[in-house]
Amino acid sequence: MRRLPYRIPVLQNHRSSNSLIWQGCPFKRTVATWSPLATAFNSLHPRQDRYLQPTGLFGVEELISTSGFSLLKNKTLTNGIKIVDHVLQSPPTPPLVGLFDKLSDTLCATADLAEFVRLTHPDHKFRTAAEDTSRGISSYVEELNTNPGLYDALGKLLSSDAKYEMDEETRKVAELFLFDFEQSGIHLDNEKRRHFVELQEAILVIGAQFSQTASMPLPVPLSDLSMADELSRFYPISNGHVLIESAFLDSDNAELRKQAYISCLKPEETQLGTLDLLLKARHQLAQLVDYSSFSHRALRGTMAKTPENVMDFLKCAASMLQKPAKRELDILIGMKKSHSDGSGIEHLMPWDLHYYSTLAKYQSAKLNSSSIAAYFPLGACMEGLNSLFKSLFGITLEEQDPAKGELWSLDVQKLGVVHETEGLLGHIYCDFFSREAKLQQDSHFTIRGGRLLEDGSYQLPVVVVVCNFPPPSASSPPLLTHGMVENLFHEMGHAMHSMLARTQYQHVTGTRCSTDFAEVPSVLMEFFAWDPRVLTSFARHYKTRQSLPEEIALRLCQGRAMFGALEMQRQVLYAMIDQIYHGMHPLTGSTTDILAEVQEQYTVIPHAPGVYCSSRFSHLNGYGAKYYSYLWSRAVASRIWHQCFAKDPFCREIGDRYRHTMLAYGGGRDPNDLVSDMLQKTLTTSDLVQSLWEDLKATNPFYQ
Repeated sequence: MRRLPYRIPVLQNHRSSNSLIWQGCPFKRTVATWSPLATAFNSLHPRQDRYLQPTGLFGVEELISTSGFSLLKNKTLTNGIKIVDHVLQSPPTPPLVGLFDKLSDTLCATADLAEFVRLTHPDHKFRTAAEDTSRGISSYVEELNTNPGLYDALGKLLSSDAKYEMDEETRKVAELFLFDFEQSGIHLDNEKRRHFVELQEAILVIGAQFSQTASMPLPVPLSDLSMADELSRFYPISNGHVLIESAFLDSDNAELRKQAYISCLKPEETQLGTLDLLLKARHQLAQLVDYSSFSHRALRGTMAKTPENVMDFLKCAASMLQKPAKRELDILIGMKKSHSDGSGIEHLMPWDLHYYSTLAKYQSAKLNSSSIAAYFPLGACMEGLNSLFKSLFGITLEEQDPAKGELWSLDVQKLGVVHETEGLLGHIYCDFFSREAKLQQDSHFTIRGGRLLEDGSYQLPVVVVVCNFPPPSASSPPLLTHGMVENLFHEMGHAMHSMLARTQYQHVTGTRCSTDFAEVPSVLMEFFAWDPRVLTSFARHYKTRQSLPEEIALRLCQGRAMFGALEMQRQVLYAMIDQIYHGMHPLTGSTTDILAEVQEQYTVIPHAPGVYCSSRFSHLNGYGAKYYSYLWSRAVASRIWHQCFAKDPFCREIGDRYRHTMLAYGGGRDPNDLVSDMLQKTLTTSDLVQSLWEDLKATNPFYQ
């Protein structure tokens, strides 16, 4: 998401004498009773302290009703105006940066909260009121983005000798604020500035339209489908149409899989036109602010730095993946032959990939997802995270009693993050269960960023972790698939980044850093979720309380990267077209042709004529030249895991070094420097690609 000057974001080591040694670190046996934390998350309703003073959402006194959003908005705008006046009257000295951050914090505290409520609150009236507040703050932000007095004040500060009096973080924050102003075209003449604003508004509308269409089920007339009756068993029917929600079917009928795939991904002229408009407008906007492409603009300040570096990384990764992907493909083709008469089968088509890879994983591990889920009740998973964080950082997750009105749903849990010597570090609200009108994507939201206050105290961070787990039933607590466990660990990785950052300024706290670095702590947590030693330290059957058998844990984790090269090729494909689409214009051909050419050149799965994956690739809007971040951050996280944590995932010494070397700085230092300090090495493109390969080898039975 675009960073504005005032950012609006849409333990002890666990060892046991009766343990099995695996890769140098023992499994830990679990006890047979649930902890209070586990019990809380295994039930539906949180505790509520009737002695606490009633309050509004998140403890904000105005938000006891929907009308409070208007009061909060007006209060925020009034305070913002006062801070702006203070800035304009202040000399160009280092304390000016603190005033800019105070202004940013004032606006973000309301805007971030409102944006969260808009996306998750179960009451339509609250969502509507929050949306109005979000628009009001956003409108004021746009005014500030065009305020020459604010821009000039920062320019004078950074061009004066006072620049050299600043510490590294202060100077970086000042440069970020100035960069954000220039990204908004404040330095342009009036005509260009008007054009910039028009393009910016158009991009928001066009992008939202593209994302909405990309995520909607595709209605296909029953009369157009030769296998309508069969498809209707997998997809809903409405008004004589099959609503194709996914391109991939878990059906043993090859023709049915093909028809679903082609129907879902067939080119749709309106959507293709929308994408063309989006890419054209983004390119024009980038050129207005003196960038040769939108990708060059988007990658400023990231770990990758330039589109050329990104494409070099992606091409090297594609080259590395070619042989292992072909090997995996041959295995799947052999499986396809064994499930048919074998005659004439030489290729695996795109609609076959998901079906046969899933089948192969199941046959290899011989694990049933529902039987595995019985070992992952939500409470046990939260207790596992609690024990892991205590081991690594000396912190515990403590249940806290919310006041009446503080929560937006009865199934939300409030946690305090408490360090063994430093005390309370912040709060995490856990909104874990599916419900109507709730954001369906697992997410991490910053409600309030941490920052150093004028009196020397620290403003504690507040975040929300959103997941969409099944709620408890009459017969069982919430049971998670291992994929859900991985998602939980991922989002809690973001939360720990927010909790453990201790920056002077909220503008760079926690996850408020470049996308390719912000995903490193969360992806790193996925490695813990796939480690048998970690899993067996907490996974317990919800009925028998028995620990997850070590043999099952090993089989589960050894299958993590089966067909990982094929999956990584797919990510390389998407990242490449994201770069090309947002690169130099005019494009060398239609977006459809470019996709087909890149897929044929860099993947072993053939392109299917008549389909167009980009029309369903909503990340083209949300990421916009940054989709590569998934692979980049995975490469960095892989190197950190294998070099630092793989030997002992509970090591306190390494955990503390990780906290104080990387997490503490948020976006306040160059992320490449933070990674270099952690690894004692500056990573090259070859190092990143090698890290991806080593991770594939370490967890893929095909390469062991």
